[in-house]
Amino acid sequence: MPAASANNPAARPRLSSATMVDMAAANFGTAIAFALQQGNMARIFQSLGADLDALPILMIAGPATGLLVQPLVGHFSDRTWCRLGRRRPYILGGAVLAALALLGMASAGTLAVAVLCYWLLDAALNVAIEPFRALVADIAPAEQRTRALAINGALGCVGAVIGFLLPFALAGLAFPPGAGPVPSSVRLALALAALVLLAGVGWTILRVREYPPEASEARPRSAAANGTAAVPTGAGWLIGGILASGALVAVHADPQLQVLALGAAGYGLLRVYRRHGRAPDMVVEILDDIAAMPARLRKLAAIHMLTWFALYIMWPFMTPVITSRVFHASDPHAAAYNAGADWVGVLYAGFNVVASLFGIIGLPGLAARLGRGKAHALCLAIGSLGFATLFVIQDRWLLLVPFAALGIAWASLLTLPYVMLADALHGRKLGLYTGIFNVFVVLPQIAVATVMGPALHAWFPGEPVWTMAFAGAAMALAALLTMLLRPDRESFRNEPAGRCDKYATDCSKAKNTNASD
Repeated sequence: MPAASANNPAARPRLSSATMVDMAAANFGTAIAFALQQGNMARIFQSLGADLDALPILMIAGPATGLLVQPLVGHFSDRTWCRLGRRRPYILGGAVLAALALLGMASAGTLAVAVLCYWLLDAALNVAIEPFRALVADIAPAEQRTRALAINGALGCVGAVIGFLLPFALAGLAFPPGAGPVPSSVRLALALAALVLLAGVGWTILRVREYPPEASEARPRSAAANGTAAVPTGAGWLIGGILASGALVAVHADPQLQVLALGAAGYGLLRVYRRHGRAPDMVVEILDDIAAMPARLRKLAAIHMLTWFALYIMWPFMTPVITSRVFHASDPHAAAYNAGADWVGVLYAGFNVVASLFGIIGLPGLAARLGRGKAHALCLAIGSLGFATLFVIQDRWLLLVPFAALGIAWASLLTLPYVMLADALHGRKLGLYTGIFNVFVVLPQIAVATVMGPALHAWFPGEPVWTMAFAGAAMALAALLTMLLRPDRESFRNEPAGRCDKYATDCSKAKNTNASD
């Protein structure tokens, strides 16, 4: 690629489809690893002797590392430039650590080793994934971001299908022979995933070149340096976090809630240190940038959080919903229940196939015709209708319809919010704000893990289908809020002529002003 600024869209050449696929190869490998992690960690822990009640605390690494790692990696990647580029060093480093964790898990003979490998795997995958969307936005011209991220999401869905089906496909194979209680098919799947992960990331590293940042952007200044001071609310966060943590201990609440309480207290402590000039420069910059988040980013974060809240309800509760309503079984040891659970796996495979095809074939054109915000709102509304139909469908084959609808929403979720984020930021601190944006994927995970179980037990015992009502309502609200987003006038500088003509007044103003939400 020619040497051009990552922050000068006019200087970026258009990308070929092959180059977009090259960029997405890394996401294909990481998606396989994520799918294996999601589908098999509880199975591995229980095989090695973990009690069912201990699973939430053993798997708390996901929310914890997501909250901590992604903003830090984004902060540092914005300030990095070396022989490998700006984002690629972190993608490569995270992939190598993740592959080692997968191999360690494949050979783990004790619960302690498996847990340590899982924590390393989750942290490493966060390190590899966080800079990836920033890499796409750095390289792709604005008018190609939707297609580039759609191809990325589509290959990720294909990788997820492979990851979910891999242990089933390898059933009966011994690897290594007599290695322990964890099924051999799972061990072999983990080892193969490590190789595919390294191959996919290696392909992206070798085939993709980054633009060097402009000198003024190589060390982006903090919000405080630009004249925007952080609001001194550290004491409130600190006191509130401590009180909340004590209250959670007193009522024996789910341990995962402590992540939020202690995180709030820690954030408050850092804000106190920042106010008195005792915090490290890196912490000062991150805190100031969080306080000075653009208004459009705050709105997108709220929409993102509602959408992920719906999905985190879907993943743990969909199996009991379908086994009870369609297969009429609630006993996990019953043949009908296991038949229903197997069918859920087939439905999720179809979900990812629809997401992959729609992401490549339908989503870019839809976004071009309607605009990115309206297209995302439509896809979320379709997903909400998919949740609603679960209340009336009683046939296993008709379940393909709501899962196809949810696949459309999933394809949009993997693409359009990040395109709108990049448009709103225009290259400024893209890595950091992408990391902060992904924090709003983690928060609903903790909320669902700690709230939905007790709510179901208290309000709808034995009727898990009502969890889908919460999921559908959250996704419908996200669609409504997306419709209320105003077009980002500044981003019209980078829109194709056809889209700009639709908002001729805004476009004419955008050429002479830096107005934004």
